[in-house]
Amino acid sequence: MLLISGRAFHPENDMETIRTESKSRDATENGIETLRHVADSIPITGWIAIAISGAERLLFYAVTIPWQNYIQNGRDSVAVPGELGLGQAIATNLSSAFYFFTYVAPTPFAILSDVWLGRYVTLCISVFLSFCGCLVLFITSLPAVDSETLKIVGLAMAMFLLGLGTGGVKATVAPFIGDQYPVKSPQISVNKSGKPVVVDRALTLQYIYNIFFWFTNLGSMAMIASTYLERQVGFWAAYLLPLCSTALLLPSLLLFRKTFGRSRMEDPCCTLRVEERISFAVKLAPQGNVLPKVAKVMLHSARHRFKLDAARPAYQAQAHGRIVDWDDDFVSEMRRGLKACKVVVCFVPFHLCMNQIINNLISQAGQMQLAGIPNDTIQALEPLCCVILGPLAQKVLYPTLRSAGIRFGPISRMTWAFLIMGGAMAMAAGVQQVIYTRAPCYQYPLHCMGEEGDTIPNEISVWLQTPIYFLLALAAILGLATMAEYTYSEAPTNMRSLVQAITQLGTGVGSGLGMALSPISVSPKILWLYTGLSFTMIIIAPIFWLLFRSYDKKESASTSSEQGHS
Repeated sequence: MLLISGRAFHPENDMETIRTESKSRDATENGIETLRHVADSIPITGWIAIAISGAERLLFYAVTIPWQNYIQNGRDSVAVPGELGLGQAIATNLSSAFYFFTYVAPTPFAILSDVWLGRYVTLCISVFLSFCGCLVLFITSLPAVDSETLKIVGLAMAMFLLGLGTGGVKATVAPFIGDQYPVKSPQISVNKSGKPVVVDRALTLQYIYNIFFWFTNLGSMAMIASTYLERQVGFWAAYLLPLCSTALLLPSLLLFRKTFGRSRMEDPCCTLRVEERISFAVKLAPQGNVLPKVAKVMLHSARHRFKLDAARPAYQAQAHGRIVDWDDDFVSEMRRGLKACKVVVCFVPFHLCMNQIINNLISQAGQMQLAGIPNDTIQALEPLCCVILGPLAQKVLYPTLRSAGIRFGPISRMTWAFLIMGGAMAMAAGVQQVIYTRAPCYQYPLHCMGEEGDTIPNEISVWLQTPIYFLLALAAILGLATMAEYTYSEAPTNMRSLVQAITQLGTGVGSGLGMALSPISVSPKILWLYTGLSFTMIIIAPIFWLLFRSYDKKESASTSSEQGHS
């Protein structure tokens, strides 16, 4: 989302985007300390890459959101659409298994990207795999396909192909977007008011990733059209929408390849060769296999109680007479990457809670009075709230905190995200309890038969779910957007796809837990699931803050130091 940095360089700092003038010059140390810091304008290549990421999210959500109904309900279902009729527990289990797969798949794609193919080629292959999965699902969901076995096989193939494609996109798209803003030293420029300012790379990256998060939520709102097509026309129509959009996305990606140039520039931090065409896109060439070095550094540190300083060349030479093929900078970057990975581990239960959006909360909506609205459309409230709350956070929340002298760095934002997520799950538990108090089915909604022989929901409006999605959106803004920017900033340049994959692996563990908890994803046991998740998040929040609160100060100090010596 369009968020304000919680890390201020000057009391009156403001998130402001400027166009760097041609007469901009390198900032002096005094200028860095005294002038206002602002974000640079996003290059056109960055906007194009961000737009492509939004289109990919359109494909993903338009395909996956109808799955809960497609799997859970039968063709004879009247209250909500359905196809396979396998029940809520199996539908939730399959959904969790798919999401687990999409979060495990980034790891091999990250290795391919960083070591051999590069991020752009890996991204193209991934989108093509997603297209193939969507095509299979569309064909097998057509009314002409009457075999239930064939539909199940088609669903399995689609889940596999789409899972691979999504994994590849998750591993590459976030680093690829960050790559579009090349590394450069702080510049002094003049803003629209004629005042000198320092163009800050750290603020620019945060701005880029918040825009990226905003676009992904915008793309995910395609679920509204998809779910209405599912209800009014059929599942095949719902899957035709993302199929057509992907058919347009693929040529757009291929256009990148035709317009890329191959001039080189140096990355001052890691001396990496970067392929760039000034007027278009930037892509980092694959850097070779750094995994053996990573393994050796970790092995040497493990032999000394996991102290990374023991892997430094000077220590290895003095203590063991060993000459190693890495330098101090590599060890320092490893330290930063591992620091980000530690933070990622704490997000496992957070992702488990977020995953309720795509399974159990859909089923909860189906137990309520829908007034003609598809039960899987209600969750569109979450990205809608994200789109609305982002600018409010930019204009109101962060400036107010900054004016009050309150530091609101990445760790602080993520801590509040955990607390708010706990509130969202508590609200879900409350709504579920209210459902159980209403006629006609009470604790077993959709188990009562209506006059026409169809199942009927309990007498309560689905709009009671609105506060749940509001809190989920706020938690996502403070948690997921911050995590994307934080992991990119902390990861070594030649391992960014791999660190991103590790981030997704943590999300996959959350989905795995969802699979383990699927036996209680049925009424009335599901009430205990929501309650347990709420208590878990509320307990984790203060522990997370106590463990990592020093990172905000260290991160602010290290950023200032790097800018001063760039």
